[in-house]
Amino acid sequence: MNELSTTSQTTPRRVTILGSTGSIGTQALDVIRSHPDRFELVGLSASNNAEMLEKQAKEFSPEFVALENGDAKNGGSDSLRNLDAEAFVGSGSASELAKAPTDVVLNGVVGFAGLAATVSALEAGNRVALANKESIVAGGGWVMSLAKDNPIIPVDSEHSAIFQCIEGRDSSEISGILLTASGGPFFGTEKGKLADAGPEDALAHPTWSMGVKNTLDSATMMNKGLEVIEAHHLFGVPFDDIKVVVHRQSVVHGGVMFEDGATILHASTPSMKLPISYGMLYPERVDVSVGATPFDGVSWTFDEPRNDVFRCLPLAYEAGRLGGAYPVVLNAANEVAVEAFLEGGIKFLAVADLIEKTLEAAPDFGAMEDMEATTAADSWARKEAKRKVKEVQ
Repeated sequence: MNELSTTSQTTPRRVTILGSTGSIGTQALDVIRSHPDRFELVGLSASNNAEMLEKQAKEFSPEFVALENGDAKNGGSDSLRNLDAEAFVGSGSASELAKAPTDVVLNGVVGFAGLAATVSALEAGNRVALANKESIVAGGGWVMSLAKDNPIIPVDSEHSAIFQCIEGRDSSEISGILLTASGGPFFGTEKGKLADAGPEDALAHPTWSMGVKNTLDSATMMNKGLEVIEAHHLFGVPFDDIKVVVHRQSVVHGGVMFEDGATILHASTPSMKLPISYGMLYPERVDVSVGATPFDGVSWTFDEPRNDVFRCLPLAYEAGRLGGAYPVVLNAANEVAVEAFLEGGIKFLAVADLIEKTLEAAPDFGAMEDMEATTAADSWARKEAKRKVKEVQ
């Protein structure tokens, strides 16, 4: 395992960024630009944006680059091979890069595709700053077992907040955790008006700047559902003790409830640069120029989720409680549903319908204890969800 100093600020933190051309990755590079003396780039990976990856590599001069969807005949990948960096090209490239010795691997890969890279990094003894919640949703207990001696540092804003509130405290003192949700663009919208909501409407997030997948998951509340499952595994808290509230201001990101009745909340300006920088530099902090938390003349509100309208959240709770392959199926069906909605194949409210039908059809896959079993369940769920698209149109 690569040990991280908890005191020295003189040695640059060696960082590998997976998903460097996406929302998390580009914001991470902004942090590094602001503090070049604090970081050393070991590697950068992208799914298919070879042009942007090449530009990033020329600017930051990493030791390694990886392009997941490329081959030797691809002009983009050819240009990567001409860089002053070792290049991994093709399926599994991000996982290969994740093995390279480094202080921390920031996993900003979107969706189930990030699981293999998380496993690869942990098995190599690299610390993981995790922005890929699907790694824990699908990987569950067996991924957490890989992190037993090398704790994962969560980068989702909510889990980073809870991690910071919980750190250094005895688990026996904790009675529950609080996850806040923005509610997305539709929280106050009547259900009848959501029937004709399109992708442009769903992607108009009121407070956060995120990638397409996470933004749409926020609109359906699936983002919070996946985070509930992630929180259960990360913090060892029962599902019944994980409370979700809708906080439209997106300033309070999470909290921890204690046995004595006290609740400690984490608040900050809504910017992913804060949890990203903390994940890369843990336990140190740097100024990422997002401004102080606002207190003057502001009001914070907390509302119950509208589970009757945004059914993805209760479906996630149910899948999490059932365990086994159900969280894997939930996640895979959601990825299929998101794609179908974006392509106009299903309506907004049918996203939850498609996920529910896929969960109901799931057979007994047995224990999810390795990559092979998890991938098999994921593959089945994707095929089944695609087959059921016509049933919810």
